[in-house]
Amino acid sequence: MEAAMGLMRRMPPRHSETTLSALLSLLPRHSSDLLSQVDLPLQVLCDVDSGKEFILCEYNRDADSYRSPWSNKYHPPLEDAPYPSSELRKLEIEANDIFTIYRDQYYEGGISSVYMWEDDNDGFVACFLIKKDGSKTGQGRRGYLEEGAWDAIHVIEVGPEEEGTTRYCLTSTVMLSLTTDDESSGTFSLSGSIRRQMNMNLPVADGHLCNMGKMIEEMEGKLRNSLDQVYFGKTREMVCSLRPPSEVAQMRLPDS
Repeated sequence: MEAAMGLMRRMPPRHSETTLSALLSLLPRHSSDLLSQVDLPLQVLCDVDSGKEFILCEYNRDADSYRSPWSNKYHPPLEDAPYPSSELRKLEIEANDIFTIYRDQYYEGGISSVYMWEDDNDGFVACFLIKKDGSKTGQGRRGYLEEGAWDAIHVIEVGPEEEGTTRYCLTSTVMLSLTTDDESSGTFSLSGSIRRQMNMNLPVADGHLCNMGKMIEEMEGKLRNSLDQVYFGKTREMVCSLRPPSEVAQMRLPDS
């Protein structure tokens, strides 16, 4: 299992589905662990009742059906399906409306979904999802890439209230893939994923959504900086060492 998880961490996100399928056939006894621990690129489905698109993931799936955060219905319909409590459903609706504004301001487009459910520790779990298609044919406003996708998964475990404070445990995963096809630079492909965790004790008086929103905003800033340093920074360093800019190359030429 440890070797399988190590392999999944090293595979590009666009190959993760094929790799997971192969691992499930090789390790059928660990299928439940693999499906629960491996994050795949997010898929999208349209809610025919509301006319809005929502994101599919393991956190809104039951059997082969997925629950929409907009209509609270499963697609396709499913009998005896689990639903959040009425109080948690109200919080889920408010979270989806607020997260839509957050997504539009930070991502300038894309699709977002928020799902919530009760846990066994008198608390609840919230999952915040964002999918941004940055390709030329995508739903974003700046489709400069030939192909490009940003998938963000934020899962927050909210503990029970104790003396006016609550413990929040955030696990965030970002999967990035992009491909350029330009005459000046040629074809270039880059993909990868990164996962980080954060734990905080915050006062409940500020509200769960306010606390979770601050944590997600801070975490996304850290993840973007890490991706810029690890992927783009290292790639830029390698390209410049192999193909130095013209001004640098001229400085290295010996005097004739």
